[in-house]
Amino acid sequence: MLDDLKSDVYNIKSEETMKLEKSTLVENKTVQISGSKSISNRLLILESLFSNIKIGNLSNSQDTQLLKKALSETTEVVDIHHAGTAMRFLTSYYSITEGKTTILTGSKRMKERPIKNLVSALQDLGVEIEYMENEGFPPLKITGKKITQTQVNVPANISSQFITSLLLIAGKLENGLEINLVGDITSRSYIEMTLDILTKFGIKNSFEGNTIKVEPFNVNNESSIINYEVESDWSSASYFYSIAALGRETMHLKSFYKESTQGDSAIAKIYEEFFGIKTIYSEDEHKLTLQPDPNFSFPEKIILDMNNCPDIAQTLCVTAAALKIPFDISGLGTLKVKETDRLSALHIELQKLGTETEITDLTIKSIGFNEPQENISIRTYQDHRMAMSFAPFCLIKELNIEEEDVVEKSYPMFWKDLDSILTR
Repeated sequence: MLDDLKSDVYNIKSEETMKLEKSTLVENKTVQISGSKSISNRLLILESLFSNIKIGNLSNSQDTQLLKKALSETTEVVDIHHAGTAMRFLTSYYSITEGKTTILTGSKRMKERPIKNLVSALQDLGVEIEYMENEGFPPLKITGKKITQTQVNVPANISSQFITSLLLIAGKLENGLEINLVGDITSRSYIEMTLDILTKFGIKNSFEGNTIKVEPFNVNNESSIINYEVESDWSSASYFYSIAALGRETMHLKSFYKESTQGDSAIAKIYEEFFGIKTIYSEDEHKLTLQPDPNFSFPEKIILDMNNCPDIAQTLCVTAAALKIPFDISGLGTLKVKETDRLSALHIELQKLGTETEITDLTIKSIGFNEPQENISIRTYQDHRMAMSFAPFCLIKELNIEEEDVVEKSYPMFWKDLDSILTR
């Protein structure tokens, strides 16, 4: 797989390259990040199903805009391009759109991302779904119908988005839904985030052991309209934790909550423990202050299971590589089926920073540190998180980020925000 990935990306001609000169972090700068993509996408599905919600601070990410556009489509063919969340959420959404047939497709990479476990669960519930090309992968032909069955088994070690996809439609089913999670649960925090949103929306649910139950929900009147202000995105915040860890200056982020349901809010605890970045919450302003501890002693090694927050693993690895702190990160099984095989991509690109690694299907660990290469040029593999997680290395050494526009998938303002807090 690693050789295939090298072969594929080294033949890519990057249309745009962002040159990042060696920089210094300016003290006490503030960044306002748009709403969480994860929360926004969940709310868009619920808004379309129930029509009694008004959303504030919606994410400006490409993924969210693609999902919003897809939900307004009246054509039979819906193309969600690279938006994996949209593919998963819409698969369930169109399954209960009675009397409508939808062909749900995406980019070349999207057609390589497995969706069989979600499709199988929906088929077990009586939904009619066909694979248009390859078994287990998009594109899908979905014929919407009424679901009356009430129970389904789903593997628990797959993407939490499969489970969330089912949870989002569960309140619309006349008999509700009981989901039995089989095996060890991965990315549990994202499931709990979904259930918290359902609860705030008025949809009753429970999560006991490996069983989730969601009751049917009926919108009775106008007074039940929910105004939901979306918290800023903790995944996007992670890059600024990395910048604070490398730049060792205080900075601020808005708008965030101390009691966040986003799994990637774990970044605050992780960066305090391993990099000495304290998070100070201002409840009245919903502001975070990232404050480096000047007396902090860096650990001899970072050993961490990131099963509940795998999307911030790339950021952590780059920070550790920049500081030459050995690391051994586990719980990363879902990274191989993201926008790219992120573990293989990390293995290749970290070498350019002077960090040698070993990877398995679940882990990545450092095995040695050398001097960074000259004229570093980071391939992004059409993965937004590769671009943003490597960007903070400019505090150590000049580098180039290829395919700079890939950040539009989740954080279109990233380069502008980065420029606002750095000086050359």
